[in-house]
Amino acid sequence: MLRLNVTRVSFLMGVSLLLAAIIYFFAANWGGLGRADKILASAGIMVLFYGSSFLFAKMKIMLGHHSFLSSIFLVGGCISFGAAVALLNQIYNSHADTYELFLVWTIPAFLFSLITRFSPFYLLTYALAHLTLWQYFFPSSLNVYHSDGELFLIGGLFALINLVLFILTETKLLVSPPLKYVSFIAFHIALLVLSNSLIYEQYGPWMNIVSVAAIAFGFYYFSQMRLNKIMLTLNALAASAYAIFKFLELLTEHASTSFFVFGLLFVALLLTGNVLFFRYLNRLGQSVQGTEKLEAKAEGNEHKSAIFGKIVSTAVTVIGVLIGSISLIGLVFLATDGDNTEYVLFVISLLFIIPALFLTRLNAIVRYTILTIGYAAGLIAIAWINLPFLTLLFLLVTTAGWLRLDGRGQHLFIYSLFNINIAILLFQLFESVQHAYSFIVLIMAALNAVIYASHHLLSEGALRQNARECGLLYMLLFLFWLTFMEDIFPYSYELFNVLNFLVVTALTFLFVRRSQALEAAASLTFWFIYIGFKYYDIFWTLLHKSITLALLGLIIIAVTYFFAYRTRSAVPEKADEYGRLLSKSKVLIAIVIVLQLGYVGYHAATSEVLLSTGKSIKLAIEPLDPRSLLQGDYVRLNYSISTPPEAVRQELDNKQGLSRIKVVLQESADGVYAFDRFYQSGEALAVSEVIINASASGWQNLYYGIETFFVPEGTGLETERNARYAYVKVGKKGDALLERLSKD
Repeated sequence: MLRLNVTRVSFLMGVSLLLAAIIYFFAANWGGLGRADKILASAGIMVLFYGSSFLFAKMKIMLGHHSFLSSIFLVGGCISFGAAVALLNQIYNSHADTYELFLVWTIPAFLFSLITRFSPFYLLTYALAHLTLWQYFFPSSLNVYHSDGELFLIGGLFALINLVLFILTETKLLVSPPLKYVSFIAFHIALLVLSNSLIYEQYGPWMNIVSVAAIAFGFYYFSQMRLNKIMLTLNALAASAYAIFKFLELLTEHASTSFFVFGLLFVALLLTGNVLFFRYLNRLGQSVQGTEKLEAKAEGNEHKSAIFGKIVSTAVTVIGVLIGSISLIGLVFLATDGDNTEYVLFVISLLFIIPALFLTRLNAIVRYTILTIGYAAGLIAIAWINLPFLTLLFLLVTTAGWLRLDGRGQHLFIYSLFNINIAILLFQLFESVQHAYSFIVLIMAALNAVIYASHHLLSEGALRQNARECGLLYMLLFLFWLTFMEDIFPYSYELFNVLNFLVVTALTFLFVRRSQALEAAASLTFWFIYIGFKYYDIFWTLLHKSITLALLGLIIIAVTYFFAYRTRSAVPEKADEYGRLLSKSKVLIAIVIVLQLGYVGYHAATSEVLLSTGKSIKLAIEPLDPRSLLQGDYVRLNYSISTPPEAVRQELDNKQGLSRIKVVLQESADGVYAFDRFYQSGEALAVSEVIINASASGWQNLYYGIETFFVPEGTGLETERNARYAYVKVGKKGDALLERLSKD
């Protein structure tokens, strides 16, 4: 099983690199390929992925690996279809990252999820569907006005969709635990936004009732009706987030000395109520004794209460810390009236921390809350005072907390404060040094690497475990952060990027091989985050990166396959969860693939027809230079016809955002077409007039769908300087395609 996990992680990394290489290559918009070449290349890559999936499914040896490869290549084929659709929009200069792109991509992902019941397809469909809705309501290339009522309905739609998905997954109608967790989190985020009374003055107060009811029902359902530790934790986090945001909401309107005093009293009452509540539960558990049946039931209830109590205690601690910290700092600031506030805050922080460190018999929740409030206030104070001596003193206090406290979560939290404290100290020492931030991040990465390595010297126990886990997490974090820092010496940026990639990749394989699940998950997470964030930032061009990543991906897949073949690391056919993924409905899967290829061909054919038969018009432009995530560099265009004359703007005010409109353009004496009027159904056009389709944005301007012109990587600024006119092909029905830009 260990070898199987190693090979599957390696295969996943190799295929991920291939997909990243494909996206990078198409985003580079290399001029060496014509339109037909790019379309054939995108279709060929889809066929290659899907063909590989079917080929691996047919193989009868190494079933555990071939079935896994078949599954990930099937998912990769669906992702490559999205890249092909983005490429079509790039070739024909269609809208960048528009909802149509994600909608078309969502359909095959949804069909695959229905056919295969494979969790990655559920998650891909979920992400694409949400991107579709988001781009529809808030297009990245268009500023659309929405009223407060419309925004509330949009938020409600997102909440409803996620609630329905959560119910389907909870009732097992859809079997996908990750989708259940994601939809639950998204549902509560939507409710949290909708309950904001500062944004939704009319609806926000009512949505607070809905939010509280959802959180309360969640606690009851997952503790009494269907015990689920993970869902209880997520529900407790939702409760914590709600309490914190409501406190901040009130703070913006009612900040005063009395408000902060009430904040501290609220924390005290919250902690007292928590202690009394669990004492009541303990007495209740002791009263249930007698028969064997009752004792078994009591034992089960006690187990439920223990889980429930731990989760609620965490939520109470988080709420108490944030509200208490804000209240304490605000109260000190108002009480001192700005006179030596930072020193008063520092002294108070020590008064909170030092007694709590030694009062080990104090209730754990009360103790951790007091400690954390003290540490938060102390960090703000030492950053404010800016004296290295006091910062070093506070660092000793923080280290004492890390050594004296128990529990994984507590150690991780104190270790986080420890890193912040050291960072503040280093900044105070190196503030005047050139490239101070880069040096600080480098030192922090090295320090955490040393702490992680030191766990080998420690004996088995909590301290060794905490040094290993905390040191690794922050070493990965600072290594990743280092890849964004400016050069300390020549080529240090490139060196740190290569170092991060090699170290994280090696650690991932090492931890998988040692069956260290937590460490492997952390390393793999940072590996994928690095690939995603470095989409544009590494020193090579996208074209060079695509070639490098493709070669690296192929090498990893080939080496892993050879290793799997030599070691015969497989699983029994009946135990292989991927074994019958394609065998279920090959015909249906093949139909979906044919439909995808058909769409690519249809889109290309209709666009070519419009380019060859449409009427060519010339428009005045004002270019901008952004980037599209999937499609690469493009010049964003603002046309003179986008802003209609003052006389017709009142008519636009009466139209809702994204309303479809037909506009009549009139050719001027210099050959440039200008806005003339809105088209009335059935009216005749002059020879020098043309109809073009548009959308109203709600901001008294128009959107024609030809506002993006894709250019090879790195040429956007040059295009922006030189382009003054756009040549557009317009069809008989008003559809338009941007053909080229010109300075004349």
